[in-house]
Amino acid sequence: MGLGGCILLIAVGAILAFATDWHMEGVNVTLVGVILMAVGLIGVATFSGIARRRRVVVPPATPVIEEERTHHHHTRDGYSDGYGV
Repeated sequence: MGLGGCILLIAVGAILAFATDWHMEGVNVTLVGVILMAVGLIGVATFSGIARRRRVVVPPATPVIEEERTHHHHTRDGYSDGYGV
């Protein structure tokens, strides 16, 4: 259940606990609403704790430093064409 489901449980629980005057035989609607709100709050706390641990820290990008290669054109040892330097 995600964060949205937990918030939905809290909302439905609050509606049942505070905004209804239904009377069902054998069921205390106010108590059911309070239980739904408690379960929703526990879910939000659990979800936020897990989300806090999953936070990924991206290391700062290291700049790429290109080195300037110097070519020795005065010698002909077979490596002066840039493939062996």
